[in-house]
Amino acid sequence: MTEFFANIPKIPYEGPKSTNPLAFKYYDPDAVVGGKTMREQLKFALSWWHTMGGDGTDMFGVGTADKTWGQKDPAARAIAKVDAAFEIMDKLSIDYYCYHDRDLSPEYGSLAETNAEFDKVVAYCRKKQEETGKKLLWGTAKCFDHPRYMHGAGTSPSADVFAYAAAQIKKAIESTVELGGSGYVFWGGREGYETLLNTNMALEQDNMARLMRMAVDYGRSIGFKGDFYIEPKPKEPTKHQYDFDTATVIGFLRKYGLDKDFKMNIEANHATLAQHTFQHELRVARDNGFFGSIDANQGDALLGWDTDQFPTNAYDAVLCMYEVLKAGGFTNGGLNFDAKARRGSFTPEDIFYSYIAGMDTFAFGLRAAVKLIEDGRIDKFVEDRYSSWNSGIGKDIIDGKATMADLEKYALEKGEVTDSLGSGRQEMLESILNQIMFTL
Repeated sequence: MTEFFANIPKIPYEGPKSTNPLAFKYYDPDAVVGGKTMREQLKFALSWWHTMGGDGTDMFGVGTADKTWGQKDPAARAIAKVDAAFEIMDKLSIDYYCYHDRDLSPEYGSLAETNAEFDKVVAYCRKKQEETGKKLLWGTAKCFDHPRYMHGAGTSPSADVFAYAAAQIKKAIESTVELGGSGYVFWGGREGYETLLNTNMALEQDNMARLMRMAVDYGRSIGFKGDFYIEPKPKEPTKHQYDFDTATVIGFLRKYGLDKDFKMNIEANHATLAQHTFQHELRVARDNGFFGSIDANQGDALLGWDTDQFPTNAYDAVLCMYEVLKAGGFTNGGLNFDAKARRGSFTPEDIFYSYIAGMDTFAFGLRAAVKLIEDGRIDKFVEDRYSSWNSGIGKDIIDGKATMADLEKYALEKGEVTDSLGSGRQEMLESILNQIMFTL
């Protein structure tokens, strides 16, 4: 079998003082951090679309990286991608991967032919999994790039397109079950609108919910026991997408009675586009019982589009892993690197440099988040700040014992509120975060 990266060794852990670009500084897969090994805590996953197919093509230029994997024939290339992907995962100590169906295997002449070729690649992936112990984290259907989906898939004005999307999703769920995937993701790539002048928004959202209900029912009927996810994103490629942010999606799920079936797959760059922090989106999901999985990347605050950069922002990673740990850690989800090397980083080595940077960033984040929780000062400050709700009038309010009249009487008797206005001490808390991060 061809070795695609003969000049790349298995990436070792050498510690923070190493200057070897092909070594981990913070990610030591089998080191125990926070009661579990780092590989168990982080559950890193390779993204098939960016890593195996993304060649640097953008709106202003053709590709700069060769992602043909030595094959001109599409079917042969799909198999070669599998071999190359499993080599990357082995050398980076990555245990999981994620895919869109059409990135695993492209479309052919008809849906039947496409499905037949797809089945061959899925079978080969299963063989490689059995040989290596690697696993599928989650699968999904790519219902957004083909011209048939120009007006959406589940939200298309055409019932024929809806039916085609359902057929494609059915097959993608089957492949996820076949490969033992623990999640299935819905990302509304074109499930939204450009203008309300031509849009029946109520029908589109009703239909999106119908498609999700069908998918859940079918998945459960064939033995899928994992999580269904929605990945929030406010815009791009459509001007307004119905899965705008976590709070919007939670409202959608509750409206249609899907809240027991779905969790969130939260992407850092999508949070940026919604003008939220990554931590905010994770906190909303955690507080509402919808925390599931993460697409690990970052955007550029100076750019208004989804740049999908490999994550190197240590602050974001620490606060992300703080939320993950507070949520009890990953169950079916993990950290999928929905990220691509920059267009100018086009060599095979750049794949490894990129993943090492991202994996080390989140490994650092895990280490610091564990220390932050163990230190306890920030959690204690928050607990003390809200202590008035644990007794007296605060507890009466929470217990439902206080009426409006009771509160009026309390306020009249107490007089002006001055003695309970404590400082928020934001700067002190940020200093504590810095201290913990910089003394690892």
